[in-house]
Amino acid sequence: MGAASLAALHRVGVRTVVLRSAGFNHVHLDTARALGIGVARVPAYSPHAVAEHAVGLILALNRHLHRAYNRVRENNFALSGLLGFDLHGRRVGVVGTGAIGAVFARIMVGFGCEVVAADPYPDPRAPRSGCATSSATSCWRRATSSPALPLTPDTHHLIDAAALASMTPGAMLINTSRGALVDTVAAIEALKAGRLGHLGLDVYEEEGDLFYEDLSNNVLGDDVFARLLTFPNVLITGHQAFFTADALERIAATTVANLTAAEQGRPIADNLVV
Repeated sequence: MGAASLAALHRVGVRTVVLRSAGFNHVHLDTARALGIGVARVPAYSPHAVAEHAVGLILALNRHLHRAYNRVRENNFALSGLLGFDLHGRRVGVVGTGAIGAVFARIMVGFGCEVVAADPYPDPRAPRSGCATSSATSCWRRATSSPALPLTPDTHHLIDAAALASMTPGAMLINTSRGALVDTVAAIEALKAGRLGHLGLDVYEEEGDLFYEDLSNNVLGDDVFARLLTFPNVLITGHQAFFTADALERIAATTVANLTAAEQGRPIADNLVV
């Protein structure tokens, strides 16, 4: 929602914009603030849904479940190319220890992984979850890394060529947060060089023209995305990590509560962005 849209809403008397998402990077907050328009969101509809989806990507990539599924449907039961590794004892780096990052970390601890978490504003729950704290740079050097961060000017392309080059060869990178946290072109180069062993994405930095649409009869015009699809060690889902019945119920409930509070002139608690 750009400056022009916000200005148009302001002219017709809108004073509060209620989002149904946790992310707010698509709203021009400076303009909203200048116009006196409040922006409310749904900050924590289901951290479990997103964290569990990230774990699902890890398991599918590691054990090649997507490839095995297609093989068996063709009566191909060969095991070549399906070799995985034990998650138990592996090192996992988590960048961002908010609600989603903390849940993800606890799940990976349950798998018997060594979890190292990084966050400029550390969550005090992380150490009690069995995590050690570290820097983002150290996290990139772990066997598996997963960012759980909002998209801001400071986090845009946080995972760039330098971060990818610092990773242990063969590392796995999972992103279920915001697409632009990852420099996709740099990730492709890391895949081609063998530096990045697996890449799991539920988000993509140019997803606006792709996700949530049936494009099965179209030729994709995004050459970068099309290149990603050629790698056997890349698994992409269409921004569905949040998509559980439980999460949708919480989104609806919080959105209605935000609207009701705005209508009645009551504070919108911790859900107000500006």
